[in-house]
Amino acid sequence: MFKVITPNFSQEFQRWTDALEMANSLKPKCRSLLHDVRIYDGEDLIWVYSLSHTYPQYIGAGTYNRLVRLFIQEAMEEAEAVEDDSIPSSSS
Repeated sequence: MFKVITPNFSQEFQRWTDALEMANSLKPKCRSLLHDVRIYDGEDLIWVYSLSHTYPQYIGAGTYNRLVRLFIQEAMEEAEAVEDDSIPSSSS
């Protein structure tokens, strides 16, 4: 389970892509160096955005690669679900 946290906001997500989308939508609200957006995977901090860095920081060895694989897996599952919904079922 992923959790997005900022001052005055906290929400949990089952999917990485949903957590990342929410975190990216909160980036414009960072108006000071003390304000940041964080994503936790369980208890582990894995992603941080703040004004002190140009790009979001991925925390931990291999985290970026693991999250990219998870992003691709979730995108493929979503595409399969859309494809399954578009195929008409045959009835007798």
